[in-house]
Amino acid sequence: MKKNSIKNTRINQEVQRVLGNLILLEVKDPRIAPMTSVSGVEVAPDLKSAKVFITVFGDETVKKQTLQGLKSAMPFLRSGLAKELNLRNTPELRFHIDESLEYGMHMNALIDSLHSSDEEEDNE
Repeated sequence: MKKNSIKNTRINQEVQRVLGNLILLEVKDPRIAPMTSVSGVEVAPDLKSAKVFITVFGDETVKKQTLQGLKSAMPFLRSGLAKELNLRNTPELRFHIDESLEYGMHMNALIDSLHSSDEEEDNE
C-alpha cells in the first residue's frame, strides 16, 4: 500500500471537513439520519474519485436510507465541494458505511464480558 503524501493527506482532511459540514448543515433530505458523520475520506492521487466513509447510528434500514439519500444528494455535495475547495478536479464521491465504530464497541463488550467472568471466578 502506498503511503499518502502530505498534500494528499491535507486534501483528504479538507474534503472530510467540507463534506461533514455540508451533510450536517446544508442537505435537507429526510432519508439522511441526523446522526450521520463523515469518519474518513480517501481521495485518489489524481483527484478523480474519493471514498467517503460515513458513520450512521441506527439499524440496517436507517443505514440503507442514509446511503440512498447521500447518493441522491451527490451532485449538490460535489458542487458545494467545488465551491469551497479550489481543486484541479472535483472528485466523484463514493459513499461507504464505516463499521469500525460498531466493531470497536462490540469488541469492548466482549472484553468486558471476559473481565466480568474472570472476576466472578476469582470471587468464588
